[in-house]
Amino acid sequence: MTIHALTDQHFDHDLATIRIKNLRLRTYVGIKDEEIQNRQDVVINAVIRYRADRAVMFNHIDQALNYRTITKHVIAHVEDNRFLLLERMTREVLDVIMSYEQVLTAQVEIDKPHALRFADSVSITLSDSRDDGRS
Repeated sequence: MTIHALTDQHFDHDLATIRIKNLRLRTYVGIKDEEIQNRQDVVINAVIRYRADRAVMFNHIDQALNYRTITKHVIAHVEDNRFLLLERMTREVLDVIMSYEQVLTAQVEIDKPHALRFADSVSITLSDSRDDGRS
């Protein structure tokens, strides 16, 4: 296998990637009576990209995208709401993340463990992006 060296054209040096991994929450999700009446486990993974040049330059939280604040917002939204469909929950979590102006792109995957017999989980993945005004 040939390995090709990456040149500067392959990198956007001030684009940062934040990964929120295996955020385990409990919420109401589903259409069966048991699902409507009882909280269930969900596992959220998110990938968030934003321009981090000012955070790198100034080394100050006010210049960074605060992943703790975003995570708290996601937790509150998921735990305080009820969802019939995993697709709807995933879209709403993605909307929460995209509500932060600094976010350029985000992808959210939400797993519902043990939703199917013989399967570890079922998941839905959605993504979104905005034009950051750069060419």
